[in-house]
Amino acid sequence: MEQNFSSYLLGDAVNELSKLPGIGKRTAMRMALHLLKQDQMHVNRLGESLIKMRQEMVFCKRCHNISEKEICGICANPKRNNSIICVVEDIRDVMAIENTSQYKGLYHVLGGLISPMDGVAPSDLHISTLIERISKENISEVIFALSATVEGDTTNFYIFKYIKGMDITVSSLARGVAIGGEIEYADEVTLGRSIVKRLPYTGA
Repeated sequence: MEQNFSSYLLGDAVNELSKLPGIGKRTAMRMALHLLKQDQMHVNRLGESLIKMRQEMVFCKRCHNISEKEICGICANPKRNNSIICVVEDIRDVMAIENTSQYKGLYHVLGGLISPMDGVAPSDLHISTLIERISKENISEVIFALSATVEGDTTNFYIFKYIKGMDITVSSLARGVAIGGEIEYADEVTLGRSIVKRLPYTGA
């Protein structure tokens, strides 16, 4: 139902907030009214931080993670194991795995999963740059850390077809992560154990 606003400024704010994922008009209204009650400096800092993030945040040229520079802090960290790549769907999965403190290798963010039903083809993802990294960098292991869904399994198998002939170990998370579950929602203990006890991937 169309909502009437006593102020067009409030209406504009609510409309913009409601465009955020998972935010409906009612929640957007509560957020807007909450901001109206806050100190002006607090609201200014919020607005400035969002603008600065959008203007200055980039994607790592190596792994496609978010970064403030051309190469992200994880790829540039000399203490990381440069011979292991953990393949994930998106940036939220990097954050989830990092929170476990169980993984010290590098990442590759695909930017999604292969899903013909949703019109997502392999060419829409960062698969070609992953293959290039494996070919050119001194990689000893690739870990598939994609969601345990049909789309995740399809993406795993597609990539595996291209790298199975290479002299590397290919593994996947142990099934401590529930079937049909998404990586970002797994608890840290379960996800950490799944990484540590990862299994060889055979494409089966």
